[in-house]
Amino acid sequence: MPGRNQNYANSLFESASGLARTKRSATIAASVAMFLLVASARADDAPVVPPKTGTSETIKLFNGKNLDGWHGNDKLWSVQDGVIVGKNNEPVKVSTYLMTDRNFSDFRLLATVKLVRSEMHSGIAFWGRNAPDKGDPFTYAGHLVMFPSGWGMFDLFGRNGLPPSGEPAKKVGKQHDWNYLEILAQGNRVRLVANGVEVLDWRDPEPDRIKEAPIGLQLHSNNEPQEVQFKDLVLTTFPEDKLTTVKK
Repeated sequence: MPGRNQNYANSLFESASGLARTKRSATIAASVAMFLLVASARADDAPVVPPKTGTSETIKLFNGKNLDGWHGNDKLWSVQDGVIVGKNNEPVKVSTYLMTDRNFSDFRLLATVKLVRSEMHSGIAFWGRNAPDKGDPFTYAGHLVMFPSGWGMFDLFGRNGLPPSGEPAKKVGKQHDWNYLEILAQGNRVRLVANGVEVLDWRDPEPDRIKEAPIGLQLHSNNEPQEVQFKDLVLTTFPEDKLTTVKK
């Protein structure tokens, strides 16, 4: 009888423990679902800021010969064989940027980009500011479209990782070869085409963060040697509201 009672007690304890684990799992799942729901709601609730109006002009940001119209650390940025090269052999403590002298708000940027050395992503920054107060005379605070590796978007010295997934771009992007990008930034909306495929379409739910600002080419902070290349940089101000490089 005592043994039977003990077995019954053990069974009750195991059932209670299992129920507690189930409740904990359900609570965690509910919390995760709520977080995702809130994140989705924030994106869905983003206001629709219409494209700004202004004179539309198409500009070759890079003349293929030198860095006229740009500023950055001349020890890390150069022009070689008609290509902008960002390269370090010593550690880069804070991500550094080659920035346009001119500021832009609404634009279409066509760019051909390649990560040559390292697995650390690079990117193109916009809608922010030069931020020498963050540890480097040529670092940047603002929006960043990343390539390749993780792809996606980042808010530099702000919200950090942004909601757009990098997974669609990973399917068509190339890790150590040329990628052909189109960034269409209008109002509070950012769209990205990589190698002929639209891979990102996102509205910033906090449009007050958006500033007329330089375009910045990123050489990421890294203890390892790295090299990234940019060419065919053509920007159109106040462009038509459509993507031009999507392959049918």
